[in-house]
Amino acid sequence: MPGKYLKGRGAQINPANRFDKFVQDSNPAHQLDEGENQIKTKYIEVHPKTILNRVESPDIPHDYSINPYQGCEHGCVYCYARNTHPYWGYSAGLEFEQKILFKRNAAELLEKQLKSSKWKAAPVMLSGNTDCYQPAEKDLNITRSVLEVFWKYRHPVGVITKNSLILRDLDILTKLNEHQLVHVAISITTLDEKLRQLMEPRTSSTISRFGTVEQLSKAKIPVSVMIAPIIPGLNEHEIFGIAHEASNRGALSIGSTLVRLNGDVALIFKDWLQKNHPDRAEKIISKIKLCHSGSLGDSRFGKRMTGEGNIAKIINSQINLAKKKFFADRVTPPYNLELHQHYKNAQLKLFH
Repeated sequence: MPGKYLKGRGAQINPANRFDKFVQDSNPAHQLDEGENQIKTKYIEVHPKTILNRVESPDIPHDYSINPYQGCEHGCVYCYARNTHPYWGYSAGLEFEQKILFKRNAAELLEKQLKSSKWKAAPVMLSGNTDCYQPAEKDLNITRSVLEVFWKYRHPVGVITKNSLILRDLDILTKLNEHQLVHVAISITTLDEKLRQLMEPRTSSTISRFGTVEQLSKAKIPVSVMIAPIIPGLNEHEIFGIAHEASNRGALSIGSTLVRLNGDVALIFKDWLQKNHPDRAEKIISKIKLCHSGSLGDSRFGKRMTGEGNIAKIINSQINLAKKKFFADRVTPPYNLELHQHYKNAQLKLFH
């Protein structure tokens, strides 16, 4: 069954977990019975003791992140977060998108921290790792409960997602925005729907995501578009097209990151390329290496997201030109960091 392709999945292999003593079969297709072409998703509840993660990276404009889920059913084949799944005992490959860990007590843990006398308001990103509006959220409503806590304590929060499910929570986002407490970023990687279906198989369609940008903008919610990641040889020619459409739909700005394939993501992405774009695979891999000093991965602050060399320079120049051309007169309002303390004190008085 070596040639069998798993429909609706990004990764087609399960690289060995470096923490395991025994190496299992890396081809998940071997788990299928005759006639099957899909492996079902499993949802596993975990019980963390804390929920806010301090962001130490100078590349990221938020002080904290919160992740209601570990693993992501969206299945984006390039996702850097795949490398976190081995710490939970699973592969960074198909298991990352097949075995989803959820934190039902996320809102409870968040409230405990926000009402602490030691806590000072600082922007929190929902999510910094895996998508907070992935398919599991439709039934579990963990992200919605987290947003309700941010609203209860009038605390600033940013949201980044590839899923139009965010519109379900437009009521809470609107209330947060009335006090400058929310920013939203919609990630859009390609205008090519066939490429999107293979590269990000369980995300919302590109058309749906642009529609989400437009609806958020009409609701006066500050929304930006992340063109991420940009993959030389695959989607870098779409920068101006995505930026232009984002501008037309009301986005206030665009951001971007250059693809980097750290750890097991390199194995997963190269396997995916060979199966979907065999004619271009070698050229794409070569271009990525040229952007990261000869490596596929990059962990250097200041370089890992922008790359270096001629190819990276051309890509970053296009991004800067697109910003000037389509977003020069637009400004994203700053977060309101002053309101939280007042409402925290008001909430605490209820218990006295």
